[in-house]
Amino acid sequence: MAATNLFEELKEALEEFKTFLDANVATIKPAVNALADLIPQVNDLINELVNLMNTLKTEIQNLDVSGIPGLSEVSEFTTKTTTLLNAAKNLLPDASAEIDQVLGIAEVVTSLPSLDQVKAEIIALLDAIIAHLNSLKA
Repeated sequence: MAATNLFEELKEALEEFKTFLDANVATIKPAVNALADLIPQVNDLINELVNLMNTLKTEIQNLDVSGIPGLSEVSEFTTKTTTLLNAAKNLLPDASAEIDQVLGIAEVVTSLPSLDQVKAEIIALLDAIIAHLNSLKA
């Protein structure tokens, strides 16, 4: 089973969301404005989403893995750890929460070597999404 690449998955989800916004902002904006008159929290939804996208952008920008020696070996280690834990998970049902926590961390570490390949694309997608979201505000 191939390891999940968290950053590729993020990029794909951002591309999908951006494509949706590209096609639908003009339709969504009047609806958001009308809803904001009835439910003012609609603007809170957009503001929180913008804040989360900005936080994600900052975290991605701050990740610099280019100078970490042995990163590919650590990634291989976490890939093997993931395989091992998935195999042991059914044998340790009482440790399921702990295993899931370790698997989540391993997924991030396993994906780190690919970050530099998609980092600029992720940041550009986030910028476009943030601009679309800000344009929706009533």
